[in-house]
Amino acid sequence: MSASAESVAQAFVQAINAHDIDALVELMSDDHVFIDSLGNSTRGKETMRKGWESYFRMVPDYRLAIDETYSMGDVAIMVGTAYGTYTTDGKLVPDNRWTTPAVLRATVDGGKVKEWHVYADNEPIRQLISKNRVQP
Repeated sequence: MSASAESVAQAFVQAINAHDIDALVELMSDDHVFIDSLGNSTRGKETMRKGWESYFRMVPDYRLAIDETYSMGDVAIMVGTAYGTYTTDGKLVPDNRWTTPAVLRATVDGGKVKEWHVYADNEPIRQLISKNRVQP
């Protein structure tokens, strides 16, 4: 029996919150697609491994807090909040903490996340990146 879309999506969020990149990659299908809030897509498990490694360096305390989950067939929708602290040097400065509402859509195939689509307002972190940009 295959795992439900909801249970796979919840495991994916747990791996994100634990910053467990090996678990994330294990939960991805071979043809995994990540779609960000601007509609940009990234394909492939190993490409996403590098992407998550980079993101966790930039936001070392990144977390998702899920308030509601809805599922139908192979799709799970999770509603909640994304939050963390942006850093360029690994130091967690309180002024660089951000939070934003988030919706995550997981399409699951064979117990793996085939597509992970993030719907969130990334303006809070964009402003922090801009504010912390080193001027020449």
